[in-house]
This record gives sequence, structure tokens and C-alpha cells, in this order.
Amino acid sequence: MNNYKKIILHPGWPYLLAGVFITTSAQANESIELEEIQVRAHYDNAVGTSDAASEGKVNASLIKNRPIARIGEILEFVPGMIVTQHSGSGKANQFYLRGFNLDHGTDFATYVDEMPVNMRTHAHGQGYTDLNFLIPELVSHLHYKKGPYSAEEGDFSSAGVARMHLVNQLPQGIASLTIGSYDYQRLLLANSVAAGPGHLLYALDVNHYDGPWQVAEGVKKYNGLLRYSEGDAHDSMTLTAMAYHNQWNSTDQIPLRAVRSGQLGRFDAVDPSDGGDSSRYSLSFSKQHRDQQGSWQVSAYAVRSALDLYSNFTYFLNDPVNGDQFNQSEKRTMLGINASKSWLGELVGMPMENKLGLQTRYDKLSPVALYNTAQAQRLSLIRSDKVEESSAGVYAENTLWWHEKLRTVAGLRYDRYQFDVKSSINGNSGNTSDGITSPKLSVIFGPWASTEFFYNIGKGFHSNDARGTTQTRLANGSAASPVTPLVSTRGSEVGVRTEWIPGLQSSLALWQLDIDSELLFIGDAGETEPSRASRRTGVEWNNHYVVSDWLLLDMDLSLSKARFTEHDPAGQYIPGSINKVASLGATVTNWGNWFGSMQLRYFGPRALLEDNSVRSNSTLLTYARIGYRYNPRTTLTLDVFNLFDRKASDIDYYYESQLRGEATAVEGKHFHPVEPRSARLTLTYNF
Repeated sequence: MNNYKKIILHPGWPYLLAGVFITTSAQANESIELEEIQVRAHYDNAVGTSDAASEGKVNASLIKNRPIARIGEILEFVPGMIVTQHSGSGKANQFYLRGFNLDHGTDFATYVDEMPVNMRTHAHGQGYTDLNFLIPELVSHLHYKKGPYSAEEGDFSSAGVARMHLVNQLPQGIASLTIGSYDYQRLLLANSVAAGPGHLLYALDVNHYDGPWQVAEGVKKYNGLLRYSEGDAHDSMTLTAMAYHNQWNSTDQIPLRAVRSGQLGRFDAVDPSDGGDSSRYSLSFSKQHRDQQGSWQVSAYAVRSALDLYSNFTYFLNDPVNGDQFNQSEKRTMLGINASKSWLGELVGMPMENKLGLQTRYDKLSPVALYNTAQAQRLSLIRSDKVEESSAGVYAENTLWWHEKLRTVAGLRYDRYQFDVKSSINGNSGNTSDGITSPKLSVIFGPWASTEFFYNIGKGFHSNDARGTTQTRLANGSAASPVTPLVSTRGSEVGVRTEWIPGLQSSLALWQLDIDSELLFIGDAGETEPSRASRRTGVEWNNHYVVSDWLLLDMDLSLSKARFTEHDPAGQYIPGSINKVASLGATVTNWGNWFGSMQLRYFGPRALLEDNSVRSNSTLLTYARIGYRYNPRTTLTLDVFNLFDRKASDIDYYYESQLRGEATAVEGKHFHPVEPRSARLTLTYNF
């Protein structure tokens, strides 16, 4: 689909149009206008659109044409990303990328508009990324980057970052009803209307799901959104309110030995009282201005969230009478203001763009607590902390066009953190602060024959839990040392992107990432702890082929190697780190009245112990969609998940646990199964 639009060309600046650089006269007295043909596609990854081979953008046209079983899987549009779950669907997902078991988001940053999703000093895990508040039909595009190469990206972004942007208005209202296997029900109503000089977007999303589990999940999820927007590409403003609440029961990972002995079925629960209750309410504002001299943007947000999560990973190992269930609880207020300004200029006749930015964030937890529980009833307090964590990051970035075939992007970032902890454990209260400087550099060569080459290098970081920065003892009374507040990472990448073959966008990246301190999941405690330094290396090959105006093919392959760099007799492997990911897909958009897609994803076996003596199995899943458009307003869509009904694991762990009736603790595999084949039928009416 083609359309024409007016664009402004600045005198003396190079522009990449349809794969060819065009440079206006440096002596021109005023800007000129040029008609450009813009091809709308599923991706915005053309040559000249990014600063790294591993950077790209996914548009709403693709997001709406592929089925996702759970909202967190929207991040699987990031090539090489795997999204799984080891608990109930109301909980944040587990993420894998670039040799990482990212847990719930420790080294992958996620944003919705300018609001961070990662929760620091979280009750369940550092960087906790819960996307259940998102309505996928309202996402206009997803912009992803990998590696610590962009000065704009700070905490949690060493492996990558995804920025999801919401639409301001809908071309048509949406009323849809979905019913499916295991009592899946979803109702969505969304529309935008004129309101004064702007538009008002509203949406309501209601969802219920029991799942295949012997203990029904009983998901009761409610999402709501109101968004007022006004302006155009030069001046715009948005004000957005979002509300989310969810309650669910969960079947956590179960021991493989109990399934093999017949004591448990694959979809049974050891502790049927596990589950959770989560809420998130936010108000955000953004205003931006663009002109011939540059641009500026200001945004602010306020988030109020709460979580109560009941889990039992070790069953009766620590308490043979009441069991080992625990409750992780928090109430959080999160505030932030961001501002940036960019301006155009010249350096000895060479076009240049400079950008300055400020990002601030304040988290108040009152409190974040951990309790011993039985049947979701609190028995005793393990610890309770009141935490205030504030940060400010400033960055500068310079883009310089040395030649129409060469540009550089140099950046420098500084972050400062302040932690204030008031703990129920004597000796664990205190204040601490830390700062870190992160230089970045990207060099982009080309294009030649519709092909670009990239070199990227940079330093990044992730923050650690505030409670660990002031600790002197653990909850069991044993002595402990404070952890490093900000952990440094260093990455580099060499890549190439080409459109030499018409219709095919292909990119190849070789990368490396070093981390000063790894975070490991400790299964018998349900916690994470800092460990040895590590190195990851890998290669990614991503391909998007537009065969015709109705058929798109995708193939993404990722291989990585993750090892500790400090020797230990226990071994050098990093438990849970992914090393092979493959994704193959075909999307049919408009074949007469029919449309559909098929997506295959594979993630390979992982080491579960440092010596690689125990490994997980691989997992291969296929999703499929077929749809029919009865008329311009009415469509019927059938989605099938786990099409071939494979009996695989969503996730595997190896640790020590004890079931009721077992005389001693047993080390072994624990897994959460993928859900069996299921179908969902959606009727959508546009008004």
C-alpha cells in the first residue's frame, strides 16, 4: 500500500530515500519540499533506519496479524526473544534473550510510551516486567534495540530494550468477543472520538481463563484506558490514564519425579493455594515539538501498583507441617520525569545532530515484605522493608555525517542512584548511593548496493535490589555483605544489514557482552543472588521477506554461548542460559477475504547446573491463525496454540525439594509444562 506525504529536507543534510542518499544544497536559503512514496510494511527495518544491525521496529500491522497466547508474548516480536511462564498467567513472564535467562526482566528494559515497566527492588525479583496491563490492539509499534550501545537507554537494558508505543486514535472502533478452550473468554471494546481540538481514545478489556490445570486458574483480569491527544507531527500532546486489576490461582513448577511415579499429573499442583492478586494504575503525560532546527520532548508519569503473590517451590523441605509457601507482597508508588532536546547543526561543513536528555525516577515501597504462609494465610513475618529509591540519568549524544557513506553516533551517559532502606531486620537499615558512567559509540558505513555495515561498542549497567545494598545479615540470621548497587556491563557488536535482494530485509550481528556480576535464580529459596562475572557471545541472523503484498515470510536464528569468567570447581556454565533460538513464520494479510499466519518457535536445551551435568529438554511450538473477513466491518478469526499438541516444558529448573511423605530432600528437575493444544475463536466488529 502506497501513500504520498510531504517531508522537509534541511539544507546540506543527507537523506536516505528508497535506499538512495539525497543531499540538498548546503547553500540553499530555505528548506524544500519533496514528494516521497512511503511503503507501509510490517517492519520499519530498512537500510538507513537504525544505528545497529540488531535494532528494528515492528508495526501494528504485523502485531495484529499474529496470534499470541498471553500478552507477554508480544515481546517475541523482538528477534531471538523467548517468553515463557513458570506460574499462573497473572504473574510476569520469564524471558530469554542473547544467552540470558532474564528471569522476569533483569537485563531487558521495557517501556510503554515513556513509562518504564521494569520494577526495581521488587517483591518477586529485580526488574520484574509484568505486561498484563497492556492491550495489544492499542500498540502502534514496537521499537527494539539490543546491547548497551544507545545513550538513551539506562538501567536493565544491557541485553536489550523494547519500547512499545500506543496509538492516539483508531481508524474504526473495535468490539470483539473471544471464546476458547479451557473456558477462555475475552471482551474488548475500544474506540476514539473527537474531543475539542483533539481525540479521546477509550478501551475496556475483560478476560477470564481457567487453563488446563487441575486447579483452575480462575483468571479475572480487567484493563481500562483513557487517552486524550491533540496536535500533529510538529506539535503534539498526550494524556493517558490506565487501570489494571487481576486475580488468579497458579500451578507453579512441579517435580519431574512425581510425574514419572504417577503421584502427579502434568497439570497438577503440589500446593493448590498458590496464586496472586495484582493491580496497576497510571497517569502519564507527554508533549513534543519538532521544527527545522530540531525537537524537544517532555514526559511525566505516576504509577501506583500492588502485588500479593503466593508461591511454594520446595513444598515441605523447610516446614514439614505447614509447608514452604510464602507470600511476597508490595505496595509501590513510582514517579518520573523525562526531558530531551535535539538540535541540528554543522561541524566544519559536516551535518550534525546533538541530543541532551534527562531521566528521573522515584520508587517508594511501603512496604515490600515476605511472609511464611499456609493455604494463602500468613503465619509469620520473614522481613518487611520500607524503601525509597531515586535515580537520575543524564545523557548526551552526537550524530555526525562524515560522508554520505559514513556516520558516527557517540554518546555518554551518567546515572546516580540513592537507596534508603528501613528494615525489620536489625542491621539491615541504612542509606547508600552509587553512580556509573557509560560511554557509547556506533559507526555506520554505507549503503553500498543497499547494504549497510555497523560497529557498536558501549558500557551499560543494571541496578541491584536496594535491600541488598544495605544488608549485613540474611533473614535466617547469618551474616551477609552488601551487594554492589550498580553492576557494570560492557558490550560490542559487528553487523550488516542488506536489502540487496528485492523484498528481503536481512541482518547479521556478531556480539559479545561482559557482566561484572551475574544474578542467579536459587530455586530452594525462590530468590536471586549475585554471583561471578560472566561473558556471553553470539550470532544472530534475522530475515523478513515480503513475497507479495499479501504474503510475508520470517526467519530468525540466534546462537549464543554463556560462561562464567571466574573459575570455580562447580563449573563455568550459567544455569538456565539459553543458547539456541529459532523462529519461522508466514503471514498472509489479504488473500481475497482470507488472512492468517503460522509461527514456529524453537528454544534449545539449557544447562541447569554449573558443570552442565544436567540439561533441560528443547521446546518446539507452533501457533496458527486463519481468519475470514465477511465484510469491511466484520471478521472471524480462529487461533490454535501448540498446534501439534507437543508435551514440552515452558521452563525447567534443577534444585532440592521435598514432597509430603518423602523422608528426605531430593535433588531433581522441576518443570512447568507448556499448555496443550487449544483454540480461540474471535468475532470482531468495527464501527
